[in-house]
Amino acid sequence: MTGPNRSRPTLVAEKRYSGQPKAAASKPRRKPSGGGGGKRRPPAKRRAPRGPLGWIWAMVAWIFRVIWGVSWRIGLVVGIIIAGAVIYTATTLPPVSELVDGRARGSVTLLDRSGQVFAWRGDQFGGMIDAQTVSPHLHNAVVATEDKRFYRHFGISPRGVASAIRINMREGRGPLEGNGGSTITQQTAKLLCLGTPYDPETWESEAEYEADCRRTTLARKVREAIYAMAMEVSYSKEDILTIYLNRAYLGAGTRGFEAAAQRYFGISANEVNPSQAAILAGLLKAPTTYAPTNNLQRSWDRANVVIGLMEDQGYLTAAQARDARDNPAGLSAAAAARAGGYFADWVMDSGPEFFTRNTTEDVIIRTTLDPRIQSAAEEALIWVFENKVREGSEAQAAIVVMSADGAVRAMVGGRNTQASGAFNRATQALRQTGSLFKPFVYATALELGMSPNDIVVDEPFCMTVPGSGEWCPSNYSRDFSGAVTLTEALTRSLNIPAVKVSEQVGRDNVRTIAEGFGVQSDLAAGPSLALGVSESTLIEMTGAYAGILNGGSSVTPYGLVELRLQGDDVPLMGTGGGIGERVIREDAARQLTWMMHNVVQNGTGQRARVDGWQIAGKTGTTQAARDAWFIGFTGDYVAGVWMGYDNNTPLTGVTGSGLPAEIWHETMTRVLTGMQPVPLPMQAPPEPVRAAPVNGGGQQGRDPIVDLLNAILGGGN
Repeated sequence: MTGPNRSRPTLVAEKRYSGQPKAAASKPRRKPSGGGGGKRRPPAKRRAPRGPLGWIWAMVAWIFRVIWGVSWRIGLVVGIIIAGAVIYTATTLPPVSELVDGRARGSVTLLDRSGQVFAWRGDQFGGMIDAQTVSPHLHNAVVATEDKRFYRHFGISPRGVASAIRINMREGRGPLEGNGGSTITQQTAKLLCLGTPYDPETWESEAEYEADCRRTTLARKVREAIYAMAMEVSYSKEDILTIYLNRAYLGAGTRGFEAAAQRYFGISANEVNPSQAAILAGLLKAPTTYAPTNNLQRSWDRANVVIGLMEDQGYLTAAQARDARDNPAGLSAAAAARAGGYFADWVMDSGPEFFTRNTTEDVIIRTTLDPRIQSAAEEALIWVFENKVREGSEAQAAIVVMSADGAVRAMVGGRNTQASGAFNRATQALRQTGSLFKPFVYATALELGMSPNDIVVDEPFCMTVPGSGEWCPSNYSRDFSGAVTLTEALTRSLNIPAVKVSEQVGRDNVRTIAEGFGVQSDLAAGPSLALGVSESTLIEMTGAYAGILNGGSSVTPYGLVELRLQGDDVPLMGTGGGIGERVIREDAARQLTWMMHNVVQNGTGQRARVDGWQIAGKTGTTQAARDAWFIGFTGDYVAGVWMGYDNNTPLTGVTGSGLPAEIWHETMTRVLTGMQPVPLPMQAPPEPVRAAPVNGGGQQGRDPIVDLLNAILGGGN
């Protein structure tokens, strides 16, 4: 039955839940939602916690929301500004080819007499290299050392900056002091001075300009970052690395890796091996400190660190790294020798300023330097000081070797034979010459007709000097020899005969002859002129003696043979010195050479003798032995040696006949080894000894020829 009054049978589900209260059973079912579920109630709102903590929490949340809202908007604006600055800067960047050589100065490359490079001056640039064609070892060494994430960043490395700041703070420095965390791109931006070129009218010097470019203020760091990112927009990674490889300073005046590879190894940067590349890349940290020409061992130690980085980053295998460490790079012959530094400085100082010291061009200068003779002079000086001079002595010495025409073949300006830019005692030290001046007294006498065999009396002698009173010269030995020939007087370096002869022939004539031979210093006006109280330089006196060797003509010492611009075949200028006008007759010069040969054979210069060779020369020792000299010559070369203290302290137990003569001997022994002996251009006097002695001041014994020539030359006192 299904009528309304018929009762419904009980369902199974109802029986299952029959134990529940009827009120619960009578609740209406929830309608299915979509898939059959009932409609869900909205979640109940979470009530804010009440009390002080609730209010504090609400306030913090509100502040955070405000800060976040302001920050992301400011960040967005700043980002837009930075992006605009980067894009604008990128549009102003020039082509890469215009950025590889940013030197304000040019370079000077000096060649020896055979055309081989021996020195560099100025800012050396070896020519443009490309990051894609340079030696892969050098490419990898630079990236491994300076910026291992170079190919993964966008110009700046936040991780690197954070690490650098952490290191600086840990070591007690300011956050921007010390480690900079700069990428190669940032370093390149700094090398470009953020696009600001050097202007001589704005900056007092290039050094001041570069110092300003290296400033690390916060504002400059921001500009540097913008410029670096602009470079990343405009240039490829290889372009940026190309600029860096060409502009980095690498010590010894080299700009760029090509110049450095040529300077240190004598090869192109395209050819360097792993060991050489490690040395070059190691220079980037501190170019002067790690320059191999300054300290090769320190350079090797730094290179080992670079090799380790290359191995860690997979640029070198373990075997390649081991080979690089076991076979450290050696310097080229020119770089290792570092010869002729004083000579190079002298050439630079004596040449035209706009092509030497302040050149804006790349200049090639061919010089007179002979590297074999230069090495001989350096070795001789070192040997004598190591074996003949007491340890701890601060005495100095200088050497000049030149040909008879004044071509300087070697120059040592001090005991530090490898110095560059140092005080050059061969060219800059004005020192009293002492008895070294006496040959000019006898040259005057011979020119005026006297003979090497003429007699002069060595005896107590005084004369009145106007304004000074009585003056009585004495000999070094404090005794007297009586009647001696002019040759004997010079051989034994007697003072009284030299003064007498000078007075006899006329001081003005002596001064004229000395100046004619090239002694340009201010010569004394009194009778002490004959004893060398005037000052001169070693190169000046050596040049004067070269005039005696060449037969009596003046000589201007020179080192520059030819100057031309790099890439040009036509020289801009040629030799700046050589043989000049005749000063004394050739036969007078030959007789004087004979007299000076006797000085070496029988007199004060005996320590300078070289077996198998004819040597002529003269010693010189000044008052209180403050200066000691020896200048002598063979048939080919003139060499001069000076020894003394820079502060004029007297030498102890040293005269011109001692250590200076020994230095000369050691130098010329090395120079003459393997050469055939060349006879001196000398002439013994033909005429007999004259009876009339030279008195010096009176009329007795005066030669009528001397009187005639004095009248012509205006000499006499």
